[in-house]
Amino acid sequence: MPTPQVVKVPVIADVARLAGVSVPTVSRVLTGSTPVSDEKRERIMAAIRELGYRPNAAARALVSGRQSMIAVVAGNTTRYGYAMTIQGIEEAARAAGYLVVITVVDTPDETTVATTVDLVLGQPVAGIVVLAFDEAGILAKGAFPATVPMVSAVAVGDSAAREPQAFLDDRVAAKEATDYLLGLGHATVHHVSVPQAVPRMGRTLGWEDALRAAGLEVPEIIAADWEPSSGRQVGLQLADRPDVTAVICGNDEVAIGVIRGLHEAGKRVPDDVSVVGFDDSPLAAVAIPALTTVAQDFIDLGHRAFSQLSLLITTGEAPMSSSSAPRLVVRESTAAPRA
Repeated sequence: MPTPQVVKVPVIADVARLAGVSVPTVSRVLTGSTPVSDEKRERIMAAIRELGYRPNAAARALVSGRQSMIAVVAGNTTRYGYAMTIQGIEEAARAAGYLVVITVVDTPDETTVATTVDLVLGQPVAGIVVLAFDEAGILAKGAFPATVPMVSAVAVGDSAAREPQAFLDDRVAAKEATDYLLGLGHATVHHVSVPQAVPRMGRTLGWEDALRAAGLEVPEIIAADWEPSSGRQVGLQLADRPDVTAVICGNDEVAIGVIRGLHEAGKRVPDDVSVVGFDDSPLAAVAIPALTTVAQDFIDLGHRAFSQLSLLITTGEAPMSSSSAPRLVVRESTAAPRA
């Protein structure tokens, strides 16, 4: 077996050696902190090109006093809403010249949260965006010191929050979706909820708002987890309940699972049960039947969160709240109840 090659990444000392100058002189050229003669500057730049040297952003930040790194703290990076929000943050940060690093805090355990906070603060970050979509994220944002520029992307806006927040007004959207199902003639609407980081997520509150405004009793929430298989089990159970003709689910994956469970139990969607999802993930439009859902622009959420953070970094101030309204997308999984 051949011996693996070791690739040595050029460092600032290599540039100084090739250019015949000191390391501080190379550093002055890179940061522009002190004038350097044209002759030395050209020698240094020629050495950088020859070696393929890439200045270390963290080192430059320590010298120049300008951090160029943004930290994103999230409880998950694979779920649709999390991934798209991170994409939005990264797009906006990259356009503004920032590097984005992502740290996952996957449990609300106190030690895990503290370790995550220490890890982030150990880096030369200019600011932090916390995806407080779950309990771990909520605890993490509360653990960072107030002296660090921070913005949170949240499921439900909180007027008492100490940090600026960006969110999607899914409470209004859930009320619209529930009103739509009631308008089709359904006697009531049931709710299959994903795990809630707060006592009531916006989509749950909107569902309750619509039922109460219609003078209807609010049914008991049906709990599911984040996985489609959890929705399938719920669908199998709901198939035995003649009172269930319309369901609004906490996300599209669970909704698709509910449809699968209903199908396996001999129920037809939407003939027997109408199903609405949440998020408008790529699977929603190609599911059978195509899923009626609430479209949430998570990429825009990420853009808005970074915009707030950028203002906070550069001016020390930012709007405390940034929201947008999701919209209902009607497809094939909803219809009027059978007479």
